[in-house]
Amino acid sequence: MLIGSYTAILSPKRRIAIPKKFLNQLGLKPILAKWYEGCLVLVARKSWEALLKRLTGEEKMITRAQRDTDRFILASAYELFPDKQGRIIIPEQIASYAGLKNEAVFLGLGDRVEIWDENAWKTREEYVAKEAAELLERLSKKNG
Repeated sequence: MLIGSYTAILSPKRRIAIPKKFLNQLGLKPILAKWYEGCLVLVARKSWEALLKRLTGEEKMITRAQRDTDRFILASAYELFPDKQGRIIIPEQIASYAGLKNEAVFLGLGDRVEIWDENAWKTREEYVAKEAAELLERLSKKNG
C-alpha cells in the first residue's frame, strides 16, 4: 500500500527522484498523468486500468463524462522509465499544469501517488484540515 508523504527537489530540467518506498511498489514502468485539483497522479502500471474503472465505471456506452475523463487523464498520461537512482523527468506539459517549480510533495494514497507543488499542497492541506469534519459528515450521509 502506498502511504506517507515525502518532499523532493525538482531540477531546472524537471528531473525528480521518486521516493524509494514508492518506487519499489510502483514498479519499473509507472504511469504519470494529470489529476484533479491541480496535481499529478503516479500509478503502477498494473493498477492503472483499475483506477480508470473507478473513475468512469463500466458502462457500455461512452458518456460525455467518460469522454472528458479520458481526454483529461489518458491524453496527459506518460509511461515513465526511472533511471537507476529512481529519477524521472516530468514532461513540460503536465509539470506546467501542476505548477511544479522547486519542490514537490509525493502523497501515498493507497493505490496511487499524488504529486503536488509544495506551496499548492500546503494550501490544499490547510483546507482539508479545516473542512475534515464536514467532509466526513458528508461521506457518512452519502454511505448511509
